[in-house]
This record gives sequence, structure tokens and C-alpha cells, in this order.
Amino acid sequence: MSPIQTHSYTIVNALQAAFYRIPDYQREYVWTATEATQLLDDISESLEAEGKQYFVGTILVAPSRSGSGLQGDELDVIDGQQRMTTFFLVLCALRRRFLNQPQQPMLESLLASSYTDIQGMTVSRMRLVPSYENAAELIDFLRAFDGSDSDLSTSLEDKGFQRFGSAARIMEVFAAISEYLDHNFPEPADVARFWGHLANNVIFIQIQTDISSALKIFETINERGIGLNPMDLLKNLLFAQVKPDDFSKLKDKWKDITTPLEQNKQKPLRFLRYFVMANYKIRSADGKGVIREDQIYSWFTDKSNAALAGYSTKPFDFVDNVATNVDRYLAFHKGRNAQGGSSTALSNLRHLTGSALTQHFVLLLAGARLRPDNFEHLVAQIENFLFFYVFTRTSTKELEWILSACADELRDIAAISDSSAQRSALNSFIDVRFQTTMTARQDELRDALRRYRLGSIPKYRSRYLLARLTQHVDMAYAGVKTRGLLDPYMNLEIEHILPQTPRKDLFTEWKLNNAEDYASYVNRLGNLTLLEKPHNIVAGNDVFEGKKALYTHSGNYLTRSIAQLSSVGKNTSVTALNAQLRQFDAWDAKSIDTRTELLIELALQIWNTHSDVS
Repeated sequence: MSPIQTHSYTIVNALQAAFYRIPDYQREYVWTATEATQLLDDISESLEAEGKQYFVGTILVAPSRSGSGLQGDELDVIDGQQRMTTFFLVLCALRRRFLNQPQQPMLESLLASSYTDIQGMTVSRMRLVPSYENAAELIDFLRAFDGSDSDLSTSLEDKGFQRFGSAARIMEVFAAISEYLDHNFPEPADVARFWGHLANNVIFIQIQTDISSALKIFETINERGIGLNPMDLLKNLLFAQVKPDDFSKLKDKWKDITTPLEQNKQKPLRFLRYFVMANYKIRSADGKGVIREDQIYSWFTDKSNAALAGYSTKPFDFVDNVATNVDRYLAFHKGRNAQGGSSTALSNLRHLTGSALTQHFVLLLAGARLRPDNFEHLVAQIENFLFFYVFTRTSTKELEWILSACADELRDIAAISDSSAQRSALNSFIDVRFQTTMTARQDELRDALRRYRLGSIPKYRSRYLLARLTQHVDMAYAGVKTRGLLDPYMNLEIEHILPQTPRKDLFTEWKLNNAEDYASYVNRLGNLTLLEKPHNIVAGNDVFEGKKALYTHSGNYLTRSIAQLSSVGKNTSVTALNAQLRQFDAWDAKSIDTRTELLIELALQIWNTHSDVS
């Protein structure tokens, strides 16, 4: 085996020292927004550790045997390519945040360098070249993209980038990273602090040798595993509490914890962190009751916490409790309740949170022992609360502080045995913890929805917003009080009433009759509705007058009402609903503004807590 070199690098050190290539024999880029967000969450949590280094793993490389490397400075990434590619996308997103700021040149130098070729031409060379299908040109585009989030989708389409395989996932991850940075580090000083931490304190170990030796090391690492995390340390701690004769029994029970998490591709440390916060009161110096992943083992070894968890005196009971929480955790991820039964509320909630937002699992685990009807009601109110969090761009840290405090109260409520007393306590909890916060932020939500543009948030959340509005109107139209599944509405197409790509005559007419910019109105909330796919295809880029007949045949009343309000008797649920809607004879900037405001008023009715539990 050739000599092995090891280096402790930050991403800055690595990209300054060499050029990297993802060789074409490697698997495709498979990370999604979920994995990228988890990586950013971990780095963000380590930011609070007062300048301490944070280790993110190993990168295994070998000198390239082919390619355009200059003077042998190009390295093939043998293991760690998913993480390396994601870090590169983080730098692309940070460069865009720091446009015209002192940090921009430094970030650009990490993404690419330039040299003069033999013809005297300046050639740009990326410091990471991926060989994923359709990916190299895409990443080169993203590293130089200066537009807004809402412009990104259109720009990608204009450039003709294919949206499948690695390219689709790279687009998804870049958008998720951009949203994460905007959401959690909205101020220039905040994102500068994050960049400083990433550039100086987030480290990995780079292992370098020749290609044949590198592949052998790769095989060994993946066969045997390296390092101990808090989950491994907790397992060892539990083995220290039992007699050798019980080792086999404990090993089997521990598998009831780890195997289901692995099979469902859930991160064990993330679960363990939520388990601790949901089941025990966290005493922290800052009083916020939040525990980081790197603090979990220390928390368990604290004497008072050991007594609280009971693992030293009843280790098998403790493991059974953890396993029960694993079952609940996985059920919640699948939209099922703590008993494994179907849950309309959890299914609907997943449409808002996607797979990236998971902090609310602390509350779900804390409230799992509520009566089933009370639990279902709690989940519906969590959905309303999280809607405010998502659309007003509250920081993830602030959300965790709130939820940790809520978990302590919720555990006590779930322990109340009397049915009516539990219901009363839950109602008070919802009013104080959720409704008070939401009422205080109504003006923020109004402003956020006025500023909303399709493309400014992940598309599944835009679809959720329109689906919930549409479902609410249909319920009011039919006089139905109980919400059903949101799924049928999530399957509808997002229709631009004012077409995205207008015909020349329509665009000319708009400019004659509207002082406002066409492009600034086409993605506003008031210009969007949901329509069945066949109708959406037919509607295409037609003028409003041509679309109205199609809208009247839609299966949902919110879309039908654009063209025609129904008349059903007097003083009916429909007449009451019509007072909040409006039909339009023409479609211009004023119409879009008017419909935006009426949808905002509907939103404030919908995303509101309701403390009466039947």
C-alpha cells in the first residue's frame, strides 16, 4: 500500500490546496433537501459552541489519473463526494448572499480560479468538477448566478437544464440551502457569523493515497465503520448497567431502537435529541431548554439526569421506553398516530413541513399519550402554528426554544387521566402557547403574503398554501365543519391566471392598460389558483376572457368564483362565503391586488387555532 497522507482541513483549506473531481465511476448525487438541511442544522447548532471546532467526517481522495489538472493538483474524491458537493453548493449560495460585499471575492476564489492559456486567453477553472450526469454545467451556472430565488427557476428553464437525476437533486439542494440561509440568518451580520464559523471551525479529515490504496481504505471504512457518536456511547453506558448474562438480551432490545431507524433512513442522533427534549425537562445555562447533539451523552451522564431517565436502576425499562418512542417517531413520519392508525391531521401537516422541517416532532412525542381525539386536535393546531413560523420566516432556533418550553407543559397535560380535565388543559395550552403568538404576528403574515411570489419558497409549500385556501372555501361552500385530507387538492395544478409566458397581443395590452411591470405580477398570490390538469393544459397562455369558461367547470369553488359566484338562496353558507370572494370581469394589476388581499383575509381565518375539542 502506498503512503497515506492525512490533513485536518476546513473547506477553505481544502479548496485552496487542490482542485477536486468527482470521477464518473462514482454514484450519482443522491442527497436531497433533507440531508442538506440536516447538515446545515448540525453546523448551525455547533455555531453556539463558542468557537469550538466541529468535525463533519472524512474525505478520501487520490490523485487524478485523467483530466485537465494543472501540475498534478487535481484529486479524485473516492469517498465523501455527497458532502463535498453539498459544501460547494453552500459556498455558491453564500457567494450570492455576499454580492457586492467584502466576502464575495474570497468565495469566488474558492469556487473557481483563472489562468492564461497558450493563446493568451483567460480560462476559468472550477475547483470542484462533478461528473454526475448533466451536472457540471449546472454547478458552473449556480456558482455565478446573481438573481433572486424567484428568478432561479425561470433562469434554469431558459438555460435548458434538464430536471432529472443528479441535476434535479442539485437544483433542489441549492434552493433548500438558499432558503435555509435566508430563513435562519436573515441579517448580514448573522450570515457573516455563519460563514466565519464554516470557514474556520468546521473541519474534516482528508485521507490521501493512490487510487488502488484509496479504494481499499474506502472498503474498510464502509465495512467496519469509524468513530463513536452519542448513540454508540449511550449503548455502551447501558451495557455498563447490566450483568454480563444480560448482554445478549440488551443487544437484542437495542436493535429494536436502531434497526427501524436505519430501515426508514432516519438519523438516529436527531431522534435521540428529540426524544430527550420531549421526555425530560432540560436544564440549560441559557434557560432555553434545548440540547445539541454533541451534548446528549454529557446530559445522560449527569447524575441528576441519570436518575431522571432511570437507565441506571431500570436499564431495560429505559430501552423499552426509547423503543416505544422510535415506533411513534416513525409512525408520525408516515402520517400515522401513536397507535399506528391513520391520522388526517398528521397527513395534512406533512404537506406543510415536507421532510426538512422536523423540530415539531418534539411536541408530537411529548403529546403522544394524549387521548387520540385530543392528539389529533393538537396536531391540527401545530399545523396552524408552523404555518406562521414558515411564512413569517421565524428562525429555527427561536422555534426550538418555543417548542421545548411547550413540551414540558404538554407532558403534564398528557398525564392527566380525567378526560374532561385533559381537554380543558389542552385548550388553555393552545390559547396561551399558540394563539397568543399567532395573533401577535398577524401583521407579519399579512406582509409576508403580500410579498410572496411563486418560486420564493419551495414549490410544495406554495402548493400547500393554495390547497389549504381551496379546501377551506370548498368546506364553507358545502357547509362542512370537519377537515378531510388535503391530498386531492395537492394533486391539482398551479394555474397562473395571467399567463407566465403571454402571447404578444396580451403582453402589449397589459403594457397599454397597466403601469405595473408584467413580470412582477405574474407570480403574486392573487394571480394563482388551483386547476385540474386537463383544464390547466387547455387554459395554457390564453387571455382571461378565454379562460373564464374553463374556470366555471373547475371542481373547486375558489377557482370557479373567479369567473362566476354561485347564487344559492338567501342567507345560506354560500351567500356568506360569497361576501368574502369576488368574481372578476377583467384581469389586470388591480384585479390581482384585490384578489391577493381577499386571499390574505381568508388565510387569517384559516390559520387560526380553535380550542374547542369535540
